[in-house]
Parts: sequence; C-alpha cells; structure tokens
Amino acid sequence: MRFLGIDYGTKRIGVAVSNDEAVLAFPKEIVPNDTDTFERLGKIIQAEKISEIVIGESVDFSGRLNVLSARIELFIKDLEKKFKLPIHKQKEFLTSVEARKSKDNKQTLTQSQAHSKLKQIKSGRIDASAAALILQRYLDKQNKSVS
Repeated sequence: MRFLGIDYGTKRIGVAVSNDEAVLAFPKEIVPNDTDTFERLGKIIQAEKISEIVIGESVDFSGRLNVLSARIELFIKDLEKKFKLPIHKQKEFLTSVEARKSKDNKQTLTQSQAHSKLKQIKSGRIDASAAALILQRYLDKQNKSVS
C-alpha cells in the first residue's frame, strides 16, 4: 500500500510518496497550484500506484484551524471527487520551518551557498520536504497503533 503526502499551498503543492510498506516517506516533487494541478497529481497517483492520500491540516499556534484551512477543505473535496481514494488529514504545524531547518547545515555558508539556498526555498523544494514530514508523521502514528 502506497501513500501520497500533500503539503497544500496557494501557489505550490508539495508532494511526497511512501515506500510500498508504508513505513517511510520521501519527497517527490512540487506541483504548481493551477489549472493543471489535478492532472499532474493524477499522473503521480497512477505512476506510483497510490492507494491513499494524506494531506496537511493547517493550524495556528493555538492548534486551531487557520485561514488556509477552508481552502484545504475545498481541495480535499475535489481530490475525493477526482480520485475516489481515502483521504486522511495530518496536522502540519510548522512542517515547512522544520523542513527548512533539516536542510540547513550548522556550518557557515559562503555567499554562493546562501544564494543557492535562497533559490531552493523560492523554487519550492522545501514544500516537497514538508509533504514528506506530514506523511511521515501520519505513517508513524499508524504504524505505532498497529504495533
């Protein structure tokens, strides 16, 4: 059974996939949030043989749903209609920050490395890592309850 992890954003959607055993999550790619989003996601779902989807549930510092939550709910409804797969929500508090930190080395960056890191953040590569964190948290929770 393979899972697709989604970090929803208004401009970009981070995508991650699990291994066949649904134990590990891996960043896959960034999908622009535009008119072709569902076509691109459909190709990933088919190619990766996805059977379930996990999407980040956006919450504020108090743990309550925030402004992005309504958009995510609409996106989930569209996902359900288009792909007819089970969809699970996983709280995604600060996953992008965590993904960015995990990419940071504790060393001093040269100007070239700093520029490269800024390009990476702007290009959205962090979004796929955030999707992997969301998916990994969900998988860990599921695997813990099975043990």
